[in-house]
Amino acid sequence: MPIFQQIITKASEDRLEKLISDRLKKGSNKEEIDARIWDLFGETWAVMFTDLSGFSRNVAKFGIIHFIQIIYESHRLLIPCIDNHDGILLKKEGDSMLIIFRRAERAIDCAIQMQKVLEEYNNKIIEEEKVLLCIGIGYGLLLKIGDGDVFGGEVNAASKLGEDTAKAGEILVTESMKDALFKRKNLGFEKIEIVPPGAKAAYRLKY
Repeated sequence: MPIFQQIITKASEDRLEKLISDRLKKGSNKEEIDARIWDLFGETWAVMFTDLSGFSRNVAKFGIIHFIQIIYESHRLLIPCIDNHDGILLKKEGDSMLIIFRRAERAIDCAIQMQKVLEEYNNKIIEEEKVLLCIGIGYGLLLKIGDGDVFGGEVNAASKLGEDTAKAGEILVTESMKDALFKRKNLGFEKIEIVPPGAKAAYRLKY
């Protein structure tokens, strides 16, 4: 991690830790401290979680090295899409990625490009080496701690949609994300039955 990023992230974490410590003190004014935390760290972002379909289920069949290869290929193919749409890759954990975008439009365009890049890639290779991507996206006010992590209802909802709900090739979004895209008349959305914690409703993007 670059030294500048280390300093910013450490300073943010130190400030949050002090405020949380104050919040835990007997007789503390929690509402006032919460307001200070949101004032310092509250920002509006689109948040995307990606996951590779069938990863855990097929590790036993093909071996872990095979899936390290799949993860490597997914990063090689997808990180340029993130860069092209001004996304910030906060975390890579196993076969999942956490990415944030300042604009909802950039997040949805990135997601569509990701799926199209993989569709073209998968058409050229054997079945067991295909990269099958699931995507969940939320949008709204969240707590952003430096460039290390994000917290909030939309974060939780996007995580649930991307990592647990979406199937291969799907892009699922929260109602807040859908509403943020109201100017995009060319997009279609289909409501799904599952409502993840932190969201009012969820939709499947028809792209």
